[in-house]
Amino acid sequence: MAIEAQHTDDGHLIEFRSIDVRSLMNKSTSRRRNWIAWSINPYRGCEFGCKYCFARYTHEFLQPIRIDSNVHKLPAARTAPRAPQTWATAFEHEIYMKQNAAWLLQQELRRFNPDDDIVIGTATDPYQPIERRARITRSILEVFARRSGYHIGIITKSRLITRDIDVLSEVARGNRLVIHLTITTTDAALARLTEPRAPRPDLRFAAIKKLRDAGITVGIMCCPLLPGLNDSPEQLESMAARAAEVRASFLAANPLFLKLCSRPTYLSFVREHFPHLLADYERRYARSDFADEEYTRKMAALLDKLRRKYQIPSRSSGELFMDESLQNSKPPVGVGAPVQQQLFA
Repeated sequence: MAIEAQHTDDGHLIEFRSIDVRSLMNKSTSRRRNWIAWSINPYRGCEFGCKYCFARYTHEFLQPIRIDSNVHKLPAARTAPRAPQTWATAFEHEIYMKQNAAWLLQQELRRFNPDDDIVIGTATDPYQPIERRARITRSILEVFARRSGYHIGIITKSRLITRDIDVLSEVARGNRLVIHLTITTTDAALARLTEPRAPRPDLRFAAIKKLRDAGITVGIMCCPLLPGLNDSPEQLESMAARAAEVRASFLAANPLFLKLCSRPTYLSFVREHFPHLLADYERRYARSDFADEEYTRKMAALLDKLRRKYQIPSRSSGELFMDESLQNSKPPVGVGAPVQQQLFA
């Protein structure tokens, strides 16, 4: 539990804490279709600091943190929920590392229905920089490498995943493994603004090529589509061309899902860097967290046209995918509930 978290390490304006959780797998059910998925998030919070991140709300549910003065001195423990602007920012500065993840997974898989999908990284990036040392994600994959018959998806925007090609190959040998590597734009300058601590787009394309060369199924998620920033026909064609070049298994995309917890961060970013777009965003998301149907259809049609042009396979309905209807109102203590978005398959 977060209340018992102990200080583990500090990074670039980032604090890392170990945390004991009662469960590793979090169940999500679709309200619109007969579909069940289980999410695994090895970490709570994410270092990449993406301005559009929809998972910032997960820090709202952390229990007050009790600090052991002999371990690390911090301001007095929180005794009340933090204000939205506080926990939204804390999401990228307070990273919780789930201890004994592999052991927990082994116990939970005993009661698991292999017909259900498992998605790793729905509310945090499982390959954020701390994974280089913590190796929690790798320990989870090592559990699956010793099993067979599971449907497993991984969502990341990190090239660090190539470190685990050996164990990923073992997982894929006995299970259905689909990796979704997020590349929001081919424009490195824009990526640096929107995803300040994530790897450059060219490094992510190189990671896809390396994974494909190893025979692993990995596709590109051009997510999210940010109106006026990365959604032009020219920008999406550049994405499709690069996807074909590295032999991506599929190309998918979804419009920006702007949850209430994400709005202060994202709209402040737009106000600072693209002020001419601010009024448009405020209009688009005045009544809903989701993009309107007309924009969604337009983007889906454009992406489908580009996939055909560059002969990029379309993801089948049976493959692991995220669905915006898979939302839990409140996650269990110590478990990050996924907030997932529909993708153009």
